Amino acid sequence: MASTFVDVGGCVLHVRQDGPTDGPALLFSNSLGTDLRIWDAVVEALCDRWHCIRMDKRGHGLSALGGAPITIERYAADALGVLDHLGVTRTVMAGVSIGGLITQAAYAARPEAFAGLMMCDTAAKIGAADLWQQRIDMVRTDGLEAMADTVLQRWFAPVFHRDRAVDLVGYRQMLTRTPADGYAAACAALRDADYTAKAAGIAVPCVVICGGEDGATTPQVVSAFAASLPTARYVELPDVGHLPSIEAPDAVVSELKTLLKEVNHG
Repeated sequence: MASTFVDVGGCVLHVRQDGPTDGPALLFSNSLGTDLRIWDAVVEALCDRWHCIRMDKRGHGLSALGGAPITIERYAADALGVLDHLGVTRTVMAGVSIGGLITQAAYAARPEAFAGLMMCDTAAKIGAADLWQQRIDMVRTDGLEAMADTVLQRWFAPVFHRDRAVDLVGYRQMLTRTPADGYAAACAALRDADYTAKAAGIAVPCVVICGGEDGATTPQVVSAFAASLPTARYVELPDVGHLPSIEAPDAVVSELKTLLKEVNHG
């Protein structure tokens, strides 16, 4: 199916649907500095049966930044607005990094909409406020190009850097072409977000995945987050970094299918 553009609260968002629109819905949420293409391989394996919905969050990909203050709750409201626009009342949501925080926020806002959650390389709070502020100041002063190599080291495991050098160039382009204002706004949202107090309230089945070589949200951080959720199981993927949907899509698909079977969602 083709990409479409949806106006949610006065902000035009880029949305893509794949698979049968009358099938059980899956909603995907991306990481910082990426767009919906990071889920390509996962969606390709699922769209024969499931209605796969992807979107670029505000200020990323083809989505506008909009004028509202950008918070994790705003991103979550955008995701729920897309579901409303498409007439979807029940879904399983999968998010990576900031997308995992958006997943938590969307569930907190409308728990009845979610049959289950997959959260990859994320936590209830990601990073320290001063580090995010440093990132904001750097991107505003020097641009994303100045930090791209450092970010890519955290994104991908050493084996990816060794064996997939051509792909690495493409993902570097994805990062550096992200609008600086959109990236900085997402960093501010991450700086201010803390869902620790709400973790125990997640009542649907969850799978929490972490790459064993993740240099951004480490296995220690992500496994502790999983342990704070009453209904979660934790899966660690060896030789994978921060973006398992790119580095290990088959494993992500397998774990997602297990969750979908558990919650009887297709």
